[in-house]
Amino acid sequence: MQTTLAEFLRDTPEGEEAKSIVGKCVHCGFCTATCPTYQLLGDELDGPRGRIYLMKQMLEGHPVTESTRLHLDRCLTCRNCESTCPSGVRYGRLVDIGRKVVDDVLADAGVERPANERFKRWALRESLTRPALFRPALRMGQLVRPLLPQTLRNKVPAAAKMAAPGKWPTATHARKMLLLEGCVQPAMSPNINPATARVLDRLGVQTVVAREAGCCGAIRFHTGDHAGGLDNMRANIDAWWPHIQAGVEAIVMNASGCGAMVKDYGHLLRDDPAYAERAARVSELTRDISEILPAFSDELHRLAGAVPRSSRRIAWHPPCTLQHGQQIRGKVEGLLTGLGIEVKLCADNHLCCGSAGTYSVLQPELSYRLRDDKLARLQATSPETIVSANIGCITHLQSGTDTPVMHWVELVDRMLG
Repeated sequence: MQTTLAEFLRDTPEGEEAKSIVGKCVHCGFCTATCPTYQLLGDELDGPRGRIYLMKQMLEGHPVTESTRLHLDRCLTCRNCESTCPSGVRYGRLVDIGRKVVDDVLADAGVERPANERFKRWALRESLTRPALFRPALRMGQLVRPLLPQTLRNKVPAAAKMAAPGKWPTATHARKMLLLEGCVQPAMSPNINPATARVLDRLGVQTVVAREAGCCGAIRFHTGDHAGGLDNMRANIDAWWPHIQAGVEAIVMNASGCGAMVKDYGHLLRDDPAYAERAARVSELTRDISEILPAFSDELHRLAGAVPRSSRRIAWHPPCTLQHGQQIRGKVEGLLTGLGIEVKLCADNHLCCGSAGTYSVLQPELSYRLRDDKLARLQATSPETIVSANIGCITHLQSGTDTPVMHWVELVDRMLG
């Protein structure tokens, strides 16, 4: 599909990239069959094909309205459509550009978001990305949790549901890998990072953390603050680079949302002369933990003990950022099955649970409908435990069920003792 860029976008990196992406769309409609918001709302403009039409019109300089912004805001950026698309349309990247353009165009026209929406987005960017602020805020929320309205209570996990962190291994190994701790994960699920480090330690790999590293950039970038997101990326590259020069084998991600973002550093910083080369190297080294452990399958089988009674039958929820964003499928299921665990995938396992980063806060009605649909399908497999690979999915699902929800690497950690 041909696109003639408006003057304000012509010869800009974002405009030219968006034009190239739109040009690949053949409007076959396969994407609508797997789009969660289209399935819920039945509106063509709330599916990928309709949103691409809206963005094409915007790129060509046609009037942009608040309705345009609403339809783009409702997109989960789950990228299920990318897995379905026969033409290879990079829709996730396109909608990031489209949201930024529509905000800029409407702001220039004096059409701001309502004050409460602007505050909510600002608060999410400034609190979630700063562990020093988020941790005490979470603890305070847990103290007054029974008094909170239901929507806020869903965002604050009960302390009783949070696994104790356990010890970080202290052994030194010749093989070393970097781990991104994440923004909210250490506070909301404090056992995931130590469990990852313990599993790697048992396999003879030392987990290294660069304390100067912070948010991966996804929260700011996906809420329209592209400049702030890119600054987060540059800060991480600076923090990791001495360790990369020292020879770490990989940068390990145990939150698939962060992994999808860091694997995109090379593309997003490709025009930055000071960071392009290093960003590409960082993306090249980045691996989800599910990409690392299969190479140790024989050793895991030798070291693993009995399957915990509470987790002999699990439901595996593959996050969108893992199966669609990173195109990683089958690795977790294969590894856990090989360790003697009965792994079940629910019906329509390709669909989003509704967490989608900040989506559950910004679009709560749609988010909770998707969560409840997902939990109903997961519970239909009669699981003793639900496991996933992203902190957002884990906390979102936990808020709607009494069935334990945990990261799959925590289960492996238990089996390794």
